[in-house]
Amino acid sequence: MDTINESESLAKYAKALSHPTRLAILKHLENQSCCYTGDLVEIFPLAQSTISQHLKELKNAGLIQGELNPPKIKYCINQTHWQQAQVLFQQFFS
Repeated sequence: MDTINESESLAKYAKALSHPTRLAILKHLENQSCCYTGDLVEIFPLAQSTISQHLKELKNAGLIQGELNPPKIKYCINQTHWQQAQVLFQQFFS
């Protein structure tokens, strides 16, 4: 990956991680294999639409992936992008 692409990816991940709720969602997902939107609504004191918006931001950044299991969507961490984000942040801060 070249420097420009690395910078763009790092900025995309940083933007997705820029909200405390998204950090909490990732921390929750990191400790289990997957969960449904409804599970997160029970854990976090936010409306389902707000949780869905945060999930959308994390998914757009590639940090999580969703699997449609009608009528629900099951979310889990996208391990490939999660590891890439960790490497890019480590490189940035070293």
